[in-house]
Amino acid sequence: MSNPIRLKKGLNLPIAGAALCEVTARVAPDLVAVKPTDFRGLVPRLLVKEGDSVKAGTPLFADKKYTTMVFCSPVSGTVDAVIRGEKRKLLEVRIKSDGKNESVKVDIPKVSTLDKKGMTELLLQCGLWPCIKQRPFGTIADPEAEPKAIFISGMNTAPLGADYEFTLKNDVEAIQAGIDALNRLTSGGVHLSMNAQSFAGSEFHKLTNVTFHEFTGPHPAGNVGVQINHISPINKGEVVWTVSLPLVAVIGRFIREGVYDTRRIIAVAGPAAVNPSYVEVMAGVGMKQLAPYFSDGDIRVISGNVLTGETVGREGFLGFYDDLVSVLKEGDYYEMFGWIKPLRSKKFSVSFAYPAFLRRKKYNMDTNENGGERPFLMNDVYGKMLPMDIYPLYLFKACLAGDLDKMEQLGIYEVIEEDVALCEYVCPSKIEIQNIIRQGIDLMMKEM
Repeated sequence: MSNPIRLKKGLNLPIAGAALCEVTARVAPDLVAVKPTDFRGLVPRLLVKEGDSVKAGTPLFADKKYTTMVFCSPVSGTVDAVIRGEKRKLLEVRIKSDGKNESVKVDIPKVSTLDKKGMTELLLQCGLWPCIKQRPFGTIADPEAEPKAIFISGMNTAPLGADYEFTLKNDVEAIQAGIDALNRLTSGGVHLSMNAQSFAGSEFHKLTNVTFHEFTGPHPAGNVGVQINHISPINKGEVVWTVSLPLVAVIGRFIREGVYDTRRIIAVAGPAAVNPSYVEVMAGVGMKQLAPYFSDGDIRVISGNVLTGETVGREGFLGFYDDLVSVLKEGDYYEMFGWIKPLRSKKFSVSFAYPAFLRRKKYNMDTNENGGERPFLMNDVYGKMLPMDIYPLYLFKACLAGDLDKMEQLGIYEVIEEDVALCEYVCPSKIEIQNIIRQGIDLMMKEM
């Protein structure tokens, strides 16, 4: 194991409402949804219709490019609704659970007997290939690509993020099975990054067949893209694959038991959450079933963290990759005098503009932007938030200009939206930087 990598750039957002380390409910699924919009680059082909009976693991839709890549129902029941948007774009397939939790049973061959092709076909056909993402660009992994390695982040530094050492403490054997399966997909090995401060006492240090790396530092130290940048930077023409640790456990459960089991323990947290804690759910659970954890009034319910998550509201559904529901009050108010108001003890400031930073407290943050969008300012505020060997401001401007050569030179292959989310949070010009990066990535994918 290499020496711990210490990152100094970044910011741990001091937001109130972190989840207590206790599971306060196990939610039996009622209505769940699988959303094609969760998967970058997917062009879905619907395989079911309303009223069809399904089991957990029954394919609901497939990728038009790779027809063997399917996306499955997390529960047994009937197809309740197929939701489409503009130009009949497929947005959701909703499943009404029958409460029986019946699953499609698959006979799993011994992992050691499978080569890359055999393991790929197995994960494609069972609906778990979408667990694997690809860098550059953050899309679903290309089954025909040859990744130089597979990277997993075992530390979650996102605001209010779930504590993996708590949520996955009973899934170590499943994680090991998942790591063994992933090793069949690459000759470069599986790399697992852990928090150096807690790794020695973690159950994860018992894992084998994996290369460990230790990191310390503020968010985004837990982002797999940041970790890859310090372990094995992505050059033009190279491909790496990434998997989140909870989804490694899902793959491992399938390898051990032969069933599509997307159970996960998620955090419900935030300043507007009631009794912030952990809840055991199925992937795609409806927010209606988590309503007891939401306060009254005008709130924003986010599937994911407050920096990169998707606003789904009280009627929405948990995203495929998410293990956190963040709840904040809507900041739909006007504050007289704004930032020049003295002694704002309840406001957090990255620039220490207010004396509140002396008290090291948590803040009941809301969604108020505290200003409007203005032109880019030439300063180093973004560089202080991004612990990667790139020049963020110049990369953003290259994306705006659509300059492919500059984007390549400045590191577009190494970042996706989550890596620059903090830059957007601290941006004095209130610019939607994550959208700029996505536009740049989309342009690169189109031209390539």
